[in-house]
Order: sequence, then structure tokens, then C-alpha cells
Amino acid sequence: MHTVPHYRLLDQADQLAPLYAALDRVDEIALDTEADNLFRYRTKVCLLQILAGDEIFLVDLLAALPLEPLWPRLAAKHLVMHGSDYDLRLLRGLCDFRPRSLFDTMFAAQLLNIPRFGLAALLEQHFGVKLDKDHQKANWSQRPLDRDMLDYAAMDVHFLPGLRDQLTAQLAALGRVEWLRQKCQWQIDVAGEGFAGPDENSWRVGGAEKLGGRGLAVLYQVWHWRERWAEKLDTPPFKVTGNEMLMRVARAADDGLPLADVLKVHLGRRHDRLYPSLAEAVRHGLATDPRSLPRRERRREFAPLTPEELARQDRIKADRDRLAQSLNLDPTMIATRSQLVQIARSPATIAEVLLPWQAELLRSEPAWKS
Repeated sequence: MHTVPHYRLLDQADQLAPLYAALDRVDEIALDTEADNLFRYRTKVCLLQILAGDEIFLVDLLAALPLEPLWPRLAAKHLVMHGSDYDLRLLRGLCDFRPRSLFDTMFAAQLLNIPRFGLAALLEQHFGVKLDKDHQKANWSQRPLDRDMLDYAAMDVHFLPGLRDQLTAQLAALGRVEWLRQKCQWQIDVAGEGFAGPDENSWRVGGAEKLGGRGLAVLYQVWHWRERWAEKLDTPPFKVTGNEMLMRVARAADDGLPLADVLKVHLGRRHDRLYPSLAEAVRHGLATDPRSLPRRERRREFAPLTPEELARQDRIKADRDRLAQSLNLDPTMIATRSQLVQIARSPATIAEVLLPWQAELLRSEPAWKS
């Protein structure tokens, strides 16, 4: 186990001055967050890890700290992060945060086609460091935080600049530094939109498309039953019950089974407390007119491709796969399946759908010229 670096936990207002002074001395920081999304209905950012120069600060975001001077300082820095999407969206919701620029070591590893691009795997590969991945699922809203959790949090940012340097050298050797810059700017832009708001069709979980009206009506009611209990218990919905159980109930209802058979489920340690309201939700679903359910908006991007568009998609996909093999890249790093569909449907939108380097690669291929 690598020696844990020195760090300071900041949970009192009079501890913030050294952090601000350290930030004022640097143009770049390494940044990470820890949240309680596995333990609460509404996620809170619980801890902010900052490496400024050679100093590590762990900022307790659940403490009553006057952090107004912190956010503009962070936004003025170049950030080094790993898998930044979730963190940046969390910070966008917390304080309208948007960074100046970014180096994401996960994207860098993907552009190098490193198979195991999680931070723990990369640190073990490049520095021989083994992180305790159990802490990824820890309850970061608990106070006080355990010493080993704080150690883990500090290690998360300690190696990021060194990892960035090694990955940059490998990217430069392949001429892909600009590819990464474009990808990171894209990440800043999309994370700036924050998390998607509630969708009236969120209840359509995997497999719902195979249900008839009766099953859909029951699914609609039991999904909202779960949401109400998750909010009341302040726990993630999956900890009330999983999608598999919701679908089992909905399929049984769809098959016309008697109510007693539809309700042959067990809800774990909260069963006695939750079961009566589940039974009521199922009865409500069985009495619901399926025509009253929210309907999916028919959008052009969901319409089937025409034969001509399908042929174009096949040609572009073949070119993408050939390019990926020659560049030793995962094909989805050039274009994902949904992006191929968009381009096949409307080739003129390629510059909007893809990053400049991705579009340039595909435009150079035969399918684009045919």
C-alpha cells in the first residue's frame, strides 16, 4: 500500500484561509467529489477533494462553511479530473459551477485504448498503487468520516497530475492531444446542462415496451408508489425495490393473473410496512384506463430508418469499424450507435453530431463520398 499523502480536512470556517491562499498560487488543480447517491433520495455533494500544488484539502460540504469565495477560484483553474461528468453535473447543480478547462484522465485512457480505464486500475498500472474500491460505495454523508475514507479521498486526487503527465506523453506520441482537448471541452459543455429533469415517461423501465395496456397501467402505478416511498424514506428508489420486481408485478397483471398472484412478492425487511400500499397501487393500476397514461412523443429521431438510410448507416459503420481497427480504438470513440443513426438520417448534421476530429476521420472515408 502506498503511503497516504498529507491532507487537511476543512470543516470549520477558520480553516479556509490556507485553501484560498493555496488556490491563489496555482493555475491548475486536481479535483474530485464524493456524494451520497447510494444512500439518499436526493443526492448531495458531501466532500470536495482539491489538490493545489502539493497541498491536499478535503472540504466538508455538509458543514456550514462560507464557501462563496471558493467557487469563482475553482472556476478560474484548469482542472485535472477522472470521469468528470457526474462530478461536474453535481457541482453545476450545487453552485452553478462551470470550469475554465479540463483534462479528464478517463477520456485520455479511452483514447489510448487502455482496456481498464477506471481510476483504481490506472493507478495500479502506472504507480503500483492499490485503492480500496469499497469506499466508492461508502456512505459519504455519515459524520464523522472514518479515517480510512478520508485517506481514500485524498489518494483520489494525489496521483492525478502525475497520471495526466504520463497519459499526455502517450497521447502526444499518437497525435491525439487535440482529440482529448475537444472531448474535454465537449464534457464541460454537456455537464453545464446539469442533470436531466424529471421525465413523465421515466416509469417505462426496461422491458416495459413488451407490456400491454393492463401491464403498463400497473407498472405506472407501482413505479410511482416506489418513488413516493423512496422520497419518504430518503433512500434511492432501488433500495425500496428493484425494477425487476416492478416488472414481475406488471407482467403478472398483464397476463390476467388473479390479484393474489400478482401480489406474490416480498419486499425485504420493510415488507410489512410497504406491502399494504403496494397492494393498493396494484389495485389502482388495474382500475386505470391505459389510454390515460402519458404517451411518448413521436419524434423523428425515433422513426425507423428508410432503406436508403439503413444502407448509408451500414456503409458509415463499416468505415468507422475499419478506422477504429487501424487506430487501435474502441469504435464508439469515433461514433456511437445513436450517432451513426443520426448521421445516416441527416448527413449534413455530422459536424453537429460529432467532434471535429471524429467528423474529419469519417469524412475521409469512401462511404462519405458515395
